[in-house]
Amino acid sequence: MPDRADPVPHEDLAPGGILRYQPPKQWLFSGIYGLVLASAVVAALDATGEKAEPGPDALWVLLTALASSAAHGYAHVIAQRASVDGAATTTRLRSVLAEWPLVAAVLPTVGMLLAAVAGWWAEATAVDAALLFNSVALFSLGTSAARAAGQGWPSSCRAGGLDMLIGLVIIVANALIH
Repeated sequence: MPDRADPVPHEDLAPGGILRYQPPKQWLFSGIYGLVLASAVVAALDATGEKAEPGPDALWVLLTALASSAAHGYAHVIAQRASVDGAATTTRLRSVLAEWPLVAAVLPTVGMLLAAVAGWWAEATAVDAALLFNSVALFSLGTSAARAAGQGWPSSCRAGGLDMLIGLVIIVANALIH
């Protein structure tokens, strides 16, 4: 009988040999960070009793995401510089540009605020919709990340629920503060 080695399981295969999509860790990290950032900023800008200004609020959400993205990417550059020779390389530029999912994650919130500028709904409704959307998106990202890691549906939904809890805390804080 010939010696046969058991085949090495492919890490992207789900049980049964089905190829499973695995989102990049950077996208998940930056996407979740961007959703939490957008929720916190839009909640902070939504002041009760003040004149509604969804246009400037949308701009602040976007600028905050761009600044956070640049700061986070640059922090990676500083860390790389401290650990190696210090010369600028294209790898370091890519490290800064790799933070694009953080900015992409705030775009639905910006879009909802711009819809309020267009008069499709009130700014308060846009803020509420953005907070709800971001919370559901946090649940979805948490669940899909756990599924990609090979967890079953119950534990994946628990992981998504914990991620969603961050968004719900922001919603409760927004309600209590305002």
